[in-house]
Amino acid sequence: MRRIYLTTLFLVALLGISTGFAQDPVLSKQEAMKLALENNFGIKVARNQVEIAENNQSILNAGFLPTLTANAGATYNRDDIVVEFPGQFDENGQPRPDFELNKAEAQRFNTGITLDYTLFDGLGRLYNYKSLQEQYQLTELQARETIENTLLQLFSVYFEVARLTENVNVFNQALRISRDRITRAEYAFEYGQNTKLDILNAQVDVTNDSINLLNAKQQLANAKRDLNVVLNQNLNETFAVDTVVNFIPRLELDEFIATAKENNVALLQTEKNLKINEYDIKVSRSGYLPSIGLSGSYGWNLNQNPPSAFFPGTNNTTFNMNLGARLTWNLFDGGSTAIRVKNAKIAFENQDLLKKQIELEVDRDILNALNIYENRLAIYAIQEQNVITNENNFARSREQFQLGRITSIEFRQAQINLLNAQTNKNLAKYDAKLAELQLLQLTGQLLNIEL
Repeated sequence: MRRIYLTTLFLVALLGISTGFAQDPVLSKQEAMKLALENNFGIKVARNQVEIAENNQSILNAGFLPTLTANAGATYNRDDIVVEFPGQFDENGQPRPDFELNKAEAQRFNTGITLDYTLFDGLGRLYNYKSLQEQYQLTELQARETIENTLLQLFSVYFEVARLTENVNVFNQALRISRDRITRAEYAFEYGQNTKLDILNAQVDVTNDSINLLNAKQQLANAKRDLNVVLNQNLNETFAVDTVVNFIPRLELDEFIATAKENNVALLQTEKNLKINEYDIKVSRSGYLPSIGLSGSYGWNLNQNPPSAFFPGTNNTTFNMNLGARLTWNLFDGGSTAIRVKNAKIAFENQDLLKKQIELEVDRDILNALNIYENRLAIYAIQEQNVITNENNFARSREQFQLGRITSIEFRQAQINLLNAQTNKNLAKYDAKLAELQLLQLTGQLLNIEL
């Protein structure tokens, strides 16, 4: 008995210490969204992918511009030459002497530029450029999908923090009521109105409520760390959250659902992929057409030659310019172009089938999400009414308990019923809001509404 009493005192003291800190600043939903959009690792990676796609869709990557190449070179050569004249005589009839040339240096320098430009390549560049633009827009849609999924993850954790925050308040209230029971039981025992058993029952209930409160606070601390991970900030960052939840009017939801096919990110991605496959067919067909190009070059050469046995040294300087045109037509490439065109058409057909499948799945997902949302909203309304009923029942039970007309066990049961009703209402509220957010994502409106 003494052990239970000491344990109760310890838990009460611990909870008193833990609730004595200053109030944490409130992290609003809008601020949480802002932090996630700025700091979340997944969103940063998605934005980098968009930047890569934007670079790729530039005209600098499409092959429309000419190529200009510069080149330069220099060579150096040194020779030591001995020329013999066997069987030859000079004018005096003497054998002709050998000719020696030491350190004969030759130098050559050249520089030039070459310009090459493709005037026509069967329209392959044009359709490839358009395909790159579609790929850029597809990457933007993929980044949007990443942002939407991250925000769903964010609010899933944010609302869990809010739910646990409200649960902590509920358990705090239950603990205060149980503490008050101990005080009343001790006074009643002193005046001989009840037995020691009532005090022990109250102490057991305080112990249980203290443990429930400690567990709820631990879960809340863990959930806050999970939220800090999503926000990419210090894991020990402390804050409070907004527990107010507003639901979108049904009429507005119906408008979102009616325009879901124009805004759903998965459907928009399938349309972009279909357009890319269409351009792939046209790029493949460009292999049937000729290629026409122009080329030009301009160069400068300097050759410095040493003297030889028969010729003096020379310096030759040359300037040259070259202009040309070319026509290339692959009349038959073994059938590879025809195969590429056929495969591109099959890929287009597959993408079209995939689009139809995703359309059907999105319709199903929206209907399921709407039914889940309506069901959870109805459960929340029932739980709200259940809390009111249990509050009235608890108030009556408290009056009857104070008058001695019901036992402490009956009073405790009324308290537990109220506690369960309050925590169930908290769960139903945030479950309904998450179901609404999932429905908004499917309709493509998650990023367009105020939470």
